[in-house]
Amino acid sequence: NINLDAIPDLSDVQVIVFTEWPGRAPTLVEDQITYPIVSTLAAAPKVKYARGQSFFGLSFVSVIFEDGTDMYWARSRVLEYMNQAAGNLPEGVNPVLGPDATGVGWVFQYALVDRTGKHNLADLRSYQDWTLRYYLQNTPGVAEVASIGGYVDQYQVVLDPVKLKAHSLAANKIISALRRSNNDVGGRLLEFGETEYMVRGLGYIENLGDIENIFVALNENGTPLLLGDIAEVRRGPDIRRGLLEIDGEGEAVGGIVVMRYGENALTTINAVKEKLEAIKPSLPDGVEIVVGYDRSDLILRAVNNLRNTLLEEMAIVSVVIVVFLLHFRSALIAVIALPLGVLMSFIPMQMLGVSSNIMSLGGIAIAIGAMVDASVVFIENAHKWLHRWEEAKKNPDGPDGELARLNRLQVVTRSSQQVGKPLFFSLLIIAVSFLPVFALEAQSGRLFKPLAFTKTFSMLFAAALAISLVPVLITWFVRGKIPDEIRNPVSRVMIFIYEPLAKIALRFRWTVVLLAVLGLAATWWPYSKIGSEFMPPLNEGSLLYMPTSPPGMSITEAREVLSKQNRIIKNFPEVERVYGKIGRARSPTDPAPLSMVETTITLKPESEWREGMTFEKIKKELGTELPYPGMPAIWWMPIQTRIEMLATGIRSQVGIKILGPDLTEIEEIGKRIEELLKNAPNTASAFSERVTGGYYVDFEIDRDAIARYGLH
Repeated sequence: NINLDAIPDLSDVQVIVFTEWPGRAPTLVEDQITYPIVSTLAAAPKVKYARGQSFFGLSFVSVIFEDGTDMYWARSRVLEYMNQAAGNLPEGVNPVLGPDATGVGWVFQYALVDRTGKHNLADLRSYQDWTLRYYLQNTPGVAEVASIGGYVDQYQVVLDPVKLKAHSLAANKIISALRRSNNDVGGRLLEFGETEYMVRGLGYIENLGDIENIFVALNENGTPLLLGDIAEVRRGPDIRRGLLEIDGEGEAVGGIVVMRYGENALTTINAVKEKLEAIKPSLPDGVEIVVGYDRSDLILRAVNNLRNTLLEEMAIVSVVIVVFLLHFRSALIAVIALPLGVLMSFIPMQMLGVSSNIMSLGGIAIAIGAMVDASVVFIENAHKWLHRWEEAKKNPDGPDGELARLNRLQVVTRSSQQVGKPLFFSLLIIAVSFLPVFALEAQSGRLFKPLAFTKTFSMLFAAALAISLVPVLITWFVRGKIPDEIRNPVSRVMIFIYEPLAKIALRFRWTVVLLAVLGLAATWWPYSKIGSEFMPPLNEGSLLYMPTSPPGMSITEAREVLSKQNRIIKNFPEVERVYGKIGRARSPTDPAPLSMVETTITLKPESEWREGMTFEKIKKELGTELPYPGMPAIWWMPIQTRIEMLATGIRSQVGIKILGPDLTEIEEIGKRIEELLKNAPNTASAFSERVTGGYYVDFEIDRDAIARYGLH
């Protein structure tokens, strides 16, 4: 029942406000929507900051709350304050909340591919939007299934300006006629005989012919003028702000499964895969589902790797006990007590909602060495007492006569009492040594607290088992002839080596202390040269290639660039899948501009790589083969990218934020910084975001001229 994930969820408590205002320029969206929402939500309780982004027809506002804030309490506060902001927004604009998910909620991505050519991209997108998306969205743990790529099918009415002028018609009249002609109505009830009938007026548009036959006006002869007489009615695609490409083979339609906040990532992914497997027989003929990204592989690798490490540690402990005590049954005590203490630590983990990941399992791995110490000391002390007891029984009148009169249980009890109290308190001291970690906040706290929890739980249970279970196990397993420690060949060799060294150290004690101090001082130089970072890079088994182009690239050019890049990447023998995305998916969790590429590269198992190939070499070779002018590349991991972008809003590990009142001046400063940093040491790429980017065709209004024609 414990949640499984690769790493702890490091994302802040975030609520996204997403607003669509079709056809409006980013500057207008910023002034009319983004700014009013940000300025209102920034005053909400427990808000750390609100960050807004404006695009063509879209506004994204991310509201970040303080640590410890309940996700659903935060969403309620945002809704409350959005009621205040509603009065400052344009008429007809309806902001919505994004899904209850975090920045690392993209756990699974897939694509619909038709290699037979029976279905075009519009057909695949319609199937994704109206069938598959809803089928997957009710999966437990899934907050949203976002669509990407293909064409959103539309009914389009292309007006003929010449015909409009000839019939003295304005565009708003056409729009009004369309709205009035697409409606169903009810007419209460009719009763015929013994049966009642509900009256309906069926007026919804069902095909192109219905639109063409919509009445617009009467011409000068009194003949009805239909919409098909003055406009071309057709089916066509919506404006595209993102697309998907697979393996350099062409465009596809995809879906992004976003996991709900606090859910079990592995369980959610497995449930989605089961549903996809179940629906395969009913897919349209020729359509197949291709997996583009699957985090469950990383989760299982991380958990299995640590599980194997734990088993190795327990095996090593058992071998050490057998080698030094020469008593196999004594090793069984540690073999039983150690996994029991580890398993018991999962009980409070489940109760406190601590997920099983590399950090929490790492805490257990760190604790194992200290956990087994108590068992080893108990066993070794019992061996010494039992050996003395056996020797005392040979001479009942000797100095250990009192010991000779005890039975075996009493001897084991006394040996346990002798070391029990100091061992118990020593384990408690080790347990509380990690308490300062619980004072960490923000991302540091979210990263290291799982480790501190499991380390503390393991040590507490180890202390409890040491004074309760271990003495009982000693009475059961430590039987038969107890070998003398002095006669153990391993111990004799170790003592032979250690004894002269100890004598020399004690004889020249001040020299030894001075050498220790000098050794400590000598560590300062290498320590000062070691770099530092928040967390070590985690090899996720996948790469995220993120080149950024200057603003203004068209969707046609973006498709060509993405296809070329993916073909180059797929040619590498270590690459299994290339899931190329440019622009944004239809989701509030993806505020990506059309200039932003996110290509997820899934690598094959390392056993299938070329000899001598490493992760860093793959990145270096890919970087050499993918130089695109004006598109500096960033190589990251998928999870790491989401965490960094959520925390800082920047798509790289090191970034510079420029603040000021003039966007044009900010952009100019950014360009100058970009030129300076391109040649800086250890810099792979430098890119300044064009905050005023984009090309516009502006119509400036001559108010005197339009007044003469009575126009508004």
